Amino acid sequence: MGPIKTVKERCRKCYACVRNCPVKAIRVRPTYVEVIHSRCIGCGKCISVCTQKAKVVADSCEQAAQILTQKKRKIAVLGCSYPAFFKEISPNQLATGLRRLGFDEVHQGGYGAELLSNEYLKHLKTRASAPLIASHCPTIVDLIERHYPQIIKSLMPVVSPMVAMGRMLKHRYGEDTSVIYISSCIAGKFEIYADAVADAVDIVLTYQELGQLFAQHKLDLARLGSTPFNGHKPHKGCLFPISGGPFQVLGIKPDFANPEYISSEGEQDSLEIIRDLAAGRINAKLVDIRFCNGGCIGGPGRNNRLTTYSKQNLIQRHYLRTDISYYAEDGASEIEESQVPESSLTRRFYNKYQRLDLPSSESVRKILQQTNKLTATDELNCGGCGYSTCRDHAIAVHQGLAEIEMCPPFALKRLEEDRLILSQKYELAKHALAQECGQISIVGNDVHTAEVLNLIHQVGPTPTTVLIRGESGTGKELTARAIHEMSPRAERHLVTLNCTTLNDSLLESELFGHCKGAFTGAVSDKKGLFEAASEGTIFLDEIGDITPKLQAELLRVLDSGEIRPLGSTKSKKVNVRLIAATNKNLEHGLEEGWFREDLFYRLNVFSITMPPLRNRLNALEELVEHFLSHASKRVNKNIDSIDRNAIEAMRLYHWPGNIRELQNIIERAAVLTHDNCIHLANLPVVFTELMGGKSANSGTHSDSLRRQMEQQANLIEKGLIKTYLRKCNGNVAKAARDAQMPRRSFYRLLEKHELNGTDFKTHK
Repeated sequence: MGPIKTVKERCRKCYACVRNCPVKAIRVRPTYVEVIHSRCIGCGKCISVCTQKAKVVADSCEQAAQILTQKKRKIAVLGCSYPAFFKEISPNQLATGLRRLGFDEVHQGGYGAELLSNEYLKHLKTRASAPLIASHCPTIVDLIERHYPQIIKSLMPVVSPMVAMGRMLKHRYGEDTSVIYISSCIAGKFEIYADAVADAVDIVLTYQELGQLFAQHKLDLARLGSTPFNGHKPHKGCLFPISGGPFQVLGIKPDFANPEYISSEGEQDSLEIIRDLAAGRINAKLVDIRFCNGGCIGGPGRNNRLTTYSKQNLIQRHYLRTDISYYAEDGASEIEESQVPESSLTRRFYNKYQRLDLPSSESVRKILQQTNKLTATDELNCGGCGYSTCRDHAIAVHQGLAEIEMCPPFALKRLEEDRLILSQKYELAKHALAQECGQISIVGNDVHTAEVLNLIHQVGPTPTTVLIRGESGTGKELTARAIHEMSPRAERHLVTLNCTTLNDSLLESELFGHCKGAFTGAVSDKKGLFEAASEGTIFLDEIGDITPKLQAELLRVLDSGEIRPLGSTKSKKVNVRLIAATNKNLEHGLEEGWFREDLFYRLNVFSITMPPLRNRLNALEELVEHFLSHASKRVNKNIDSIDRNAIEAMRLYHWPGNIRELQNIIERAAVLTHDNCIHLANLPVVFTELMGGKSANSGTHSDSLRRQMEQQANLIEKGLIKTYLRKCNGNVAKAARDAQMPRRSFYRLLEKHELNGTDFKTHK
């Protein structure tokens, strides 16, 4: 793991880190974007541009706190840029604060730069033709080792000032000493784990992390007294963090007319000069490159908003100060340069370049086509995905670093297409729903319907639980919808469930939800219907069919207003209005023991009994007209009437399926009719039989009845003949055999009904 972490829950996949990472050390995952630590150079750009704070520096405060409690020497080294970040207090007050945290000694890191000056000058004198590259910036070292290994040989084989201080202190006090370096550079967190310099420094803290430690110990630095620093007082090493500082420490005076010594700072200039070095376009003795703007004072671990000029001014004023106290250099505490072994100041560098799989031109072309880039003019190279060109993005997709959806023009076009498809589906669903349900209305002007409507108007605006009772098909769900529409919850969800459609365990999961792993097949958390209907209404049809276990669970929800998903130990509050319905006699259930008495009284707060259709025959014609209007739209026919014989037959029927049966019969008749009127012949045979029985019993209109019976018989006969002819593809002889009648008799029936076998042949 590297020092930069991704807080996955915060990442919104805005791709700002991809756009700003100079080496594209970013991998896009399905739900978040992460840093590829093997490619990262620790520049901290992804941290500074992430507005969601999803990219953070790995916190070392806890590790530092553990070290500070140990019984061994603990030394703090302040990076040479610290005066630009602790401007409100004196350096010696800062030293006091560090000792209050538990440090035994406090040193200034500027002296580490001075330790290296002789090494730099020695290598400059013995340099070959290739220019030397300063190795004190960890980000530049990582950039070369991981991405430009061809110029590793040009890196100055010298450690950074931080490592020099760590090695010097551990050489003096022993390896058991803990050295904590405090800096604005998070790349130092990478550096201390590199094999070439490992164990020189135990922890690197940023200035923000140091501020957190002060806050945890409730230290107000401005109120503290002053204590001296330990170690050697740096001189020009204090200038090291600002522009031109390294050359000041080394005693080098660049000549503008003869650029043997080149200095570069900032991301863009650093990358350009690295590319020039890799291409062999630079011929100089020393190239000093620092990735941060303004030098080390521009590090990503900064904790104030001062400008680069203001910070540089603070560093220069610190260099000129004479009031900073040190312990007397009495020989016992003074650290001479001669005490530092030469080997402690040198290091090696390694090729850490990881070659990624490069796709073929055909693979790139296929990826480009997936983002609708079919020609060169389609490649906008807008950079919205974070890559310079569309082809770079395609290569990253092939390498598993990026996603197709990162392309903004492609994403916008797909969103537009999805929006259009969803709009079309919405309109189709809206049209189908209108045809299926239409406007919520309870049709009928009879006494029973008026009574139901009156009860709906009374209970609708209240939060009262309602129990709707009645036979199947009497409109219990329609009544529940009407109650919901008249309630203050009308703008919220109405969730419906038929309790007979699921078994006991599935019904419990459906109602209350479940947690991942609650049972076999529960691969993820699921929200229950009670939670989905929160602030709205839930309608449970056929409530009389639920088991005693679920009855107890439902009673608990009604009493406490809380649900507990399957597999969870925590309850959730829900605010739901319950409407239940049943076609069973719950009072019998109480007597026989299959329905809980306490649940019955919680449900039966307000009861509405739906009348069966046989008791609402006064509203029959109005219901027929209503269903006929809907049926004609569904079957796409212009049907505007129904004959009186059909109505009279319906009045004689006992309607066991109630209104639902009436609706289905009307739709069936609408399919069968050949004109704009529904006739008795279009209804099921039972209605014709009912009309026949009525006429025979009354003894009136016998001639008319006989004629009607003959007409109906002829219609049935003609329909049967058509059926046989269609089945036999117009083959009369085969149709006669299937009908089990002589062919001559079958031909006579064809003549009678003016039918021809050839009309029923299908042409393939």
